[in-house]
Amino acid sequence: MRPSVPEHPADLIVVGAGLAGLSLALRFAEHGQVTVLAKADLTYGSSLYAQGGIAAVLDPGDSLAAHVADTLDAGAGLCHRDAVEFIVSEAPAAITWLIERGVPFTAQGEGYHLTREGGHTHRRVIHAADATGRAVETTLAGLARHHPRIRILEHHIAIDLVTAGKLGLPGPNRCVGVYVLDKASGHVHALRSRLTALATGGASKAYLYSSNPDTSTGDGIAMAWRAGCRVANMEFVQFHPTCLYHPQAKSFLISEAVRGEGGHLLRPDGTRFMQDYDPRGELAPRDIVARAIDNEMKRGGLDAVALDISHRGRDFIVGHFPNIYERCLHFGYDMTKGPIPVVPAAHYTCGGIMTDLRGRTDLAGLYAIGECAFTGLHGANRLASNSLLECVVLGASAAADAAVCGAAAEPPVLPPWDESRVTDADEGVVVAHNWEELRRFMWDYVGIVRTNRRLERAMHRITMLSGEIHDYYANFRVTNDLIELRNLAQVAELIIRSAQLRTESRGLHYSRDYPETDTGHSPRDTILTPGQFARADDTPGRWPF
Repeated sequence: MRPSVPEHPADLIVVGAGLAGLSLALRFAEHGQVTVLAKADLTYGSSLYAQGGIAAVLDPGDSLAAHVADTLDAGAGLCHRDAVEFIVSEAPAAITWLIERGVPFTAQGEGYHLTREGGHTHRRVIHAADATGRAVETTLAGLARHHPRIRILEHHIAIDLVTAGKLGLPGPNRCVGVYVLDKASGHVHALRSRLTALATGGASKAYLYSSNPDTSTGDGIAMAWRAGCRVANMEFVQFHPTCLYHPQAKSFLISEAVRGEGGHLLRPDGTRFMQDYDPRGELAPRDIVARAIDNEMKRGGLDAVALDISHRGRDFIVGHFPNIYERCLHFGYDMTKGPIPVVPAAHYTCGGIMTDLRGRTDLAGLYAIGECAFTGLHGANRLASNSLLECVVLGASAAADAAVCGAAAEPPVLPPWDESRVTDADEGVVVAHNWEELRRFMWDYVGIVRTNRRLERAMHRITMLSGEIHDYYANFRVTNDLIELRNLAQVAELIIRSAQLRTESRGLHYSRDYPETDTGHSPRDTILTPGQFARADDTPGRWPF
C-alpha cells in the first residue's frame, strides 16, 4: 500500500536544502508551516562544499560603493545595478543574522578575519577557515531539524511542479504543489502547497568536470521552464579556475582564497603566466583566470598547471587552509612543500529562472532563490563569494514577501501520479550512457571556449538525446537518475541555445567566431521564453490524466 500523504497543505514547500533554501525556511517558519525537500541528506549539496566565504562590507576601510563597483566590473556590463545595490547593501545584515544563529566565522582580534579573493579590491570575505559552506550549512540545518514548524523530507526529489493551468482549474494560473519521488520507497507523492520555492542550485553536472556535488543537475531551472517560466543568461557558466587534478579527487575545489593569499599559477618550468594575460595576475576575475589556464594547457599539451603557495610557510598554510591542506595530503600533495596540480572545472550557473528581488517568478505562487535563480546580480561573470551572499539576502526578501502572500487560498487536492501505463526499466545502462554522452559533449563543445560549429554539433546531439530521454521517461517508472538526466538535458539545451544567441564574447562566454565584446550597443540579457523553441517532444511532464 502506498504510504499516506498529509491531507493538509504546507504554507510553503521549499525544494532544496542548501543555504538559500534553509535561510528561506527558517525565516518563513516564523509565519507558517514549511516543508523542506532534500534530494539526499539534509546537508549534502553545493553549499556544504563552498570554501571561500561570503562577501560583505564589514571593514571600516571598505565601502558599499566599492563592493558594488567590483561586482559590476566582474559582471562585464550585464549586472543589474538595482540588484547589485540591493544585495550588497543587505550584506552586513545578512552576516549579522548568520552570526546570531551561531555560525562560527573565523575570528581576528575583537572582530572577524576577512580575506580577499579575485576581483575584489578590498578584504571583505568573511569565512570559517576554508570550510565556510560546511559551517553555515550544518549550523542552519541543525536549527531547521529542531524547528517545530519545519518538516524535512530527506532523499526526496521533485519531479515537476503542479499548476492550476495544467489541472484545468478556472482563474489565474499559479503553482499549487509538486510531484515528489520518495527515493527510499520508490513512490511518487503529490504534495500541495499555498506557496512553493525552488532553491535547487545550479547545473554544473551538465559538464564532464565539475567542482559541484552530484546533486547539481539543474532540477529547479528545468521544472520552472516546463511550468512556463522564463530563464535568462544560461550561456554564462562559470568554470572555477583551480580544482585539484587527480583521478580520485572528483575535481576537489581549491579555494580562490589560496590565490587571494598569495598563491602563484605556474607553468611546468616554474614560471608564472597570469601577468601575461591580465595585470591583476592571479587576482583577476575567474573567467580570465580560467581561460588563461585553458590556453596554457592547450598550448603546452598539459594535463594541468601548478598552483604554489608554499612560499607562505607551513604555519600560515595549515592555519588558513586546514581542510584543503589535509585533502591534498590525502592525495599525495603537500602544499606546504611545493605546488599542486590544478585544472578548471564547471562551478557555477550565473543564469537561471528570472525573478524579481523578492524571488518571485513568472508563475504566481512560485519563488526561486539561490543559484537556480537569475536576479541580475552576477551579470556575465560572478564575483567570488557573492553567491552565498545572494542566498541569504534573497532568502530574507522572499520570506518577507511569502509571509504577506501566505494567506493564499488552500490549494486543490492533487490527482495522484499515474503509473498505470509504465513499467520498470529493463536497461538502466541507457540512462548511464546518455548521462555520460551529454556531459562529455557539453565539455567538448560548450565549455570554456566555444565556436559556432561546436555549438551546432552540441545542439544536434542534444536534440537526438532529448528524444531518447523523452521516450524513456514516457514508458518507464521514474528513478532519481532518470529525473536528473531529463533535467540536465533540458538545461543543457537552454545553455546551448543561449550561447548561440550571443554573437559576441563577454564574461564567461567566449567565442572564437566572435572574439570581441560588442561595444556598439547596450549590453543585453539572453532571455528565453517557453514555447520559443517548441519541438514535438516538448511536454510538461507525465501528468496524471
